[in-house]
Amino acid sequence: MRSFPREQFLIMTGLAEADAELAVPELARRLAVDQALIAAGAQLLSEEGLVTIREEPYRELVLKEAGRRAVAEGFPERRLVRALLEAGGPVAIRELPGLTSLEAREVGACLRFLQQKGWASKHGGELRPGDALAQGEPAPGADETLLEALAQRAGARAREQELGAAGIEVDRAIEYLKGRRDWLDVRAKRTRLAKLTAAGRALAAAGVAEAAEVGQMTPEMITSGAWRDVHFKAYDVRLGVAPLAPGKPHPLQRTIAETRRIFLELGFVEVASPMVESGFWNFDALFQPQDHPARELQDTFYLAEPAEIALPPDESLVARVRATHEDGGETGSLGWRMPWNPARARAAVLRTHTTAATARALAAAPGGPRKVFCVGQVFRREAIDYKHLPLFHQVDGIIIDEAATFASLLGTLTAFYGKMGFERIELRPGFFPYTEPSVEVFIWVEAKKDWFEMGGAGIFRPEVTRPLGCEVPVLAWGLGLERLAMLRYGVLEMRRLYLPDLQWLKEVPLCR
Repeated sequence: MRSFPREQFLIMTGLAEADAELAVPELARRLAVDQALIAAGAQLLSEEGLVTIREEPYRELVLKEAGRRAVAEGFPERRLVRALLEAGGPVAIRELPGLTSLEAREVGACLRFLQQKGWASKHGGELRPGDALAQGEPAPGADETLLEALAQRAGARAREQELGAAGIEVDRAIEYLKGRRDWLDVRAKRTRLAKLTAAGRALAAAGVAEAAEVGQMTPEMITSGAWRDVHFKAYDVRLGVAPLAPGKPHPLQRTIAETRRIFLELGFVEVASPMVESGFWNFDALFQPQDHPARELQDTFYLAEPAEIALPPDESLVARVRATHEDGGETGSLGWRMPWNPARARAAVLRTHTTAATARALAAAPGGPRKVFCVGQVFRREAIDYKHLPLFHQVDGIIIDEAATFASLLGTLTAFYGKMGFERIELRPGFFPYTEPSVEVFIWVEAKKDWFEMGGAGIFRPEVTRPLGCEVPVLAWGLGLERLAMLRYGVLEMRRLYLPDLQWLKEVPLCR
């Protein structure tokens, strides 16, 4: 008589008793054993040629929240039909929301389904009853019958075969519900069925026994020799386990950390600057005119306390920046041809870009060669949409080098995004007050069928570099990091990076 570990012994006796092919979930239910253990045991028996395992595909239909509401509150098109029948004829489409308590967009979404079922049709601004309403309110359609049946089942889910056996036209219902993906979820699944082979039946008929099974060798088993009479439980790496949600860095923080690592690997030195900046470093040092729209209250956050920040103690630096604005100073430029106001330069702002940090770094050490970058939060009065927020992160960088060229800049940007895993990049001509020539960086997002603007770059104009004491070319860029995180983790709504969506945070993979 051959002995088997407990799960395998139960599978052999269970299948022999049933004398039929059984689905693994059904076998696990009969044996009162965890399904994962039965699946693993059956797999081991199949490798010995005692059990055959067959996979059978099926579809599982799950009622979603919007579908539950439709069942509870009444299907939208049926509510429209009742409104038509009560009116006794055509009804103006604009009146239907008031008659049915449906929103205008819901009424619009139902028109196609009404026409598809032959219940009503649209003529101009009216909804007219269809031929199917000649005998009064029509019987429930396949889609209604399906959703109502799911609503009555445990977990609001069922296999396609079960619903079909109940007389429901499943394929027809699914076809109707294709335009309502938030009502019904159709999941392709597979079930595993186990059956004894001829060798397995012969062995079961001869008799099988349950072996003593242990998971760990003990000193007592060794000294007594009992280890010879026990079966050691195998460790099956294929066995399913409960999902775990270990602690891990937030995706946005991981993106910031990878950005910092890449620039350090490229030989850059990191610098920092305060979030509350003076208008001098945020705007004036970058040759942004004092009447530029970006400096108005509708685009920039100004502070009430402190309302002002002192200008740099280097008076000659301030004088050079002032002269550059007014008449070009010694840069060869005409400047902005307007008086420079120190009060506007002292205004305290929440920095609108981390370029202020690289401007400070350039003024502190204008000689090259040198490569500097800064990562930090910036603030702008943005209209909130799927790719704009009033607070976001930027990475700014500069390369100070007599041999630096525009090609060097494009190569650096391409290398950075390449290391981040992006290949489809466009560098388009752009305009910024403080760089010339300038480019804007775009990355293609397949899910949105659109280009995402990631930031701007260029070569600092002499009006920026010379007042700060630099006489060699300076390559510069400022790139958004939230959008980079969105693309890397498949998030199509920037706000989701900041919402406490614990389920998403649990599921987001550590390795992309």
